[in-house]
Amino acid sequence: MVMRRAAVLLIALATDIGLAWLLWRVLSPGGWTAAKLIMAAAFVGTAPWTGLCAANGMIGLVLSVFRPPFPAPPSRGEADSWSLPRTAIAVTVRDEDMGRVLPALRRLLHGLDLAGAGDAFGVFVLSDSQHGAVEELAVASFRANDRDPGRIHYRRRSSNIGFKAGNIMDFLDRDAQGYELMLTLDADSEMSAAAILRLVRLMQVEPTLAVAQHLTVGLPASSAFPRLFQFGMRAGMRIWATGLAWWQGDEGPYWGHNAVVRIAPFRLHCRLPTLPNGRHILSHDQVEAVLLSGAGWGVRVIADEEGSWEANPPALPEFLRRETRWVVGNMQYWHLLRLPCVSAMGRWQLIQAILLFAGAPMYLLFLLAAATAAATDAVSVFPAQSALALTAAWLSALYAPKLLGYAEVALSPDKRARHGGLGRFGVGVASEIGFTLLLDAVSAVAKTGAMLRLALGGRIAWNRQNRSDRGVGWGEAARLLWPQTVLGIAAFSAFAVAGWTATLWALPLAGGLLVSIPFCVLTADPRISQWLRERQIAAVPEELSTTTRGQPAPALALQDSD
Repeated sequence: MVMRRAAVLLIALATDIGLAWLLWRVLSPGGWTAAKLIMAAAFVGTAPWTGLCAANGMIGLVLSVFRPPFPAPPSRGEADSWSLPRTAIAVTVRDEDMGRVLPALRRLLHGLDLAGAGDAFGVFVLSDSQHGAVEELAVASFRANDRDPGRIHYRRRSSNIGFKAGNIMDFLDRDAQGYELMLTLDADSEMSAAAILRLVRLMQVEPTLAVAQHLTVGLPASSAFPRLFQFGMRAGMRIWATGLAWWQGDEGPYWGHNAVVRIAPFRLHCRLPTLPNGRHILSHDQVEAVLLSGAGWGVRVIADEEGSWEANPPALPEFLRRETRWVVGNMQYWHLLRLPCVSAMGRWQLIQAILLFAGAPMYLLFLLAAATAAATDAVSVFPAQSALALTAAWLSALYAPKLLGYAEVALSPDKRARHGGLGRFGVGVASEIGFTLLLDAVSAVAKTGAMLRLALGGRIAWNRQNRSDRGVGWGEAARLLWPQTVLGIAAFSAFAVAGWTATLWALPLAGGLLVSIPFCVLTADPRISQWLRERQIAAVPEELSTTTRGQPAPALALQDSD
């Protein structure tokens, strides 16, 4: 692993040095000003994450193209020649619509029964809801209609101490006797029986693994926002996870769901400490991975996207709320970098999780400094060609996993066919890239605002999540996104002082700020969503495969609007 990690470091450094040279060519003409120095400092702040994206993307593409398809885990014989370990399916819920949660569990149990493995699994719905009467009735009905009611259980805590991590640990302490493994699922998770059995058998034949984390992709979505978001996320995460697994090995991340966990080491090592202020850790999963790997247990990412899904936020407001919750959780990792018994890779895992969000204020600082330089520097002529080269190179590095994921599909006849052919796939790619450029500017302001609130002592609540498709009105969008709009108007007014070339240069980086309100409304508009569906734009393979068969498969039907 040492040589692999050195290769990643070299690729990241080479990327950042190349970008720094391009930045110097943009900033040095006309001399250095305070605004230019701030731009350079902000670039340095974004460099670690940008270099990591480029490295993971390049390595992931090479492995995906030249390595054989993801192999089945090694086995000690045919499935019917050895028994499966007892596995608890733990589904955590908090004020969820059980009409969305339980059908996925029914499909899973049915698939396990068809595979002859159902008796090895028990289902535990673990509730942290404030009022559980409706949940309890729903689970009771679900249980009564199962072929083996005794394998289905419901438990609600009276207090959600420790949040989801506390919920899981309470279950392991009280109710997991007789189970060797645990499959963790969120309320919006879904997995196929085949994918789960692959993970369970892998854990069986590799007793030093504590977590086998499956790659998870978005369920087919009817609404425009999740449809476009997950089209790109799927391509990027496949390449990212492939590259990540190559150099992190069995010290990989745990994302808290769609994974199989070995109960004994998890109970022993994953009792989370409290933060210095006495509060509980919110983003628990990566801390659990770090504690397990530090204790000598393996945490492995399975970079296979077949059979593991989740739902994505239905509209921009829900997406931004999720982002700000994750900001709160990941920024807590600053306090955990000195945890004892953590490996060097474990500390990097925590830093990597911080960098995922720490780049947002750096991006915003770069943008504001660039706008200031454009409005106040009367000496320098805007270096249009150098600036364009810098922007193209920087965006290519930052989005390398996604762009190279698209390239991987384009290079594979089979994958092109699964995406409806090169033409349809290309339209989806173009639509998603435009969508992402608009979204990322809006998201950066929201994440920066969340960090500022945290720095000033504010708190951000982890409230119930809306998972139902909905429209967004103009008033709601304006109340949510007026800061982005005001900032966009101010920034582009400053760029306009330097001329139209500077304004055009800023559009891919900050154009989303100007149109944030209509972007929010239109990506939740049912008419636009229907238009995309009818033309199968940004359709994932599962949607296309069910359409060609004439009717949607029950497990993967489009998420309908309520």
